Amino acid sequence: MSDSEPTDDTEPAAETPVERATFAHDFMFRKAANKVREFPQVPGVYLLKDAAGRVIYVGKATNLRSRAGSYFLKAAQVDFRTRDWVTDICDADYVECDSEVDALLMEARLIKDVQPKHNKELKDDKSFPYLMITTREDFPRVEVTRTPPDRGVKLYGPFANAGALRGAIQVLQRVFKFRTCSLDIEEDDERWQWFRPCLLASIDQCTAPCNLRIGKEEYRKDIRRLQLFLDGKRNSLLKQMRDEMAHASKALEFEKAARLRDEIRMLETLDDRGELDTHAQPEVFYIDPKKGLAGLRKVLKLDKTPRTIEGVDIAHLQGGQTVASLVQFIDGLPFKPGYRRFKIHRAANDDFRSIHEVVARRFKRLHDESEMFPDILLIDGGKGQLNAAMAAFREHEITPPVVLSLAKKEEEIFLPGQSDPLRLSRHAFALRLLQYVRDEAHRFAQHYHHLLRRKATLDE
Repeated sequence: MSDSEPTDDTEPAAETPVERATFAHDFMFRKAANKVREFPQVPGVYLLKDAAGRVIYVGKATNLRSRAGSYFLKAAQVDFRTRDWVTDICDADYVECDSEVDALLMEARLIKDVQPKHNKELKDDKSFPYLMITTREDFPRVEVTRTPPDRGVKLYGPFANAGALRGAIQVLQRVFKFRTCSLDIEEDDERWQWFRPCLLASIDQCTAPCNLRIGKEEYRKDIRRLQLFLDGKRNSLLKQMRDEMAHASKALEFEKAARLRDEIRMLETLDDRGELDTHAQPEVFYIDPKKGLAGLRKVLKLDKTPRTIEGVDIAHLQGGQTVASLVQFIDGLPFKPGYRRFKIHRAANDDFRSIHEVVARRFKRLHDESEMFPDILLIDGGKGQLNAAMAAFREHEITPPVVLSLAKKEEEIFLPGQSDPLRLSRHAFALRLLQYVRDEAHRFAQHYHHLLRRKATLDE
């Protein structure tokens, strides 16, 4: 097997039955490799088959030709995930999809229906994740789970990649605006009209049933649309939504018609929403978001489980091109639309002044525009960086959210007004979540810093 397989489809001669069988298999393997070279370079699902024509593996791809072709390279023969079965491939086929999200859902449906032999290996000794929609609530919620209950839910999956699934949920939430929180919301409980919605409502990614901004039937209609899409009935859904839009327009319900128009456009351009894995935590650093947030509530002695965390980091090179990053996490997962970058103006090679500046700029704007603060602000650094952040709040007379800093060396957590740091087990879900936020802020700051350095070098 080589990176460049021969294209000659002529089956060579053999002397013995064993040799003839070996040559025949090699011939079919090469023929499958040549077939894959003709696959389109679009999103879709590929199916790998054995000599009997049985599907032995199903996978999704952003680029069908490139991804399916990787199984015929030398690397696949030594990779622990494929080395035991890759030589069984004798044929390949594909199903073209409209977007990466569609491919992810198609992969899950095919794996469930076909049950290929080599899609049954579990990752990290965990069960595969499911997308779960609750069915016995006034306002059903959507979440990812590895341990679904036996009743009261509609399940989709299992999915092979939890990170891509979480990314898909973020993409779909922009269209269908469903809730992902765990609140027990009842339509006839008037107390909910005084509840303050989370950030997702502010950025138009949730219709805020927690504030009774949408009725039960209208919300459930959005959930039914989501289910149609998840069932692979995208074209039927688009036709239904276009008919509803036309009816709303004729009835002079222009606001409803405009909302449907925007949702139709987003559905039609799901492939432009970004790569799924850029929206989700990597599997190599698996964190249970719920356990991480529950752990933070416990160790920080909070009244309720936090939902939004923002992380700040500074990057500079010998005092030049000092920049800051702000990353945003919702329900324990990165929320890329909430990321921000800052050029530091007043501080040169001073991390404390840089932290002070970016915190002042960020929260003064939120305060002046009456925007929601995050539940937790995480500063990368030790006690000095934390004090600099708190000074910014005092200077502008702004009541801060929960603020803490995380020092890299010993992974100590510093809190305002406490002389001794908080030390958690290295395996604690709360610490892992804070580390993830801190590291993501660092990555984003470094990326911005490198962009500015490259631009400065080119300008010279």
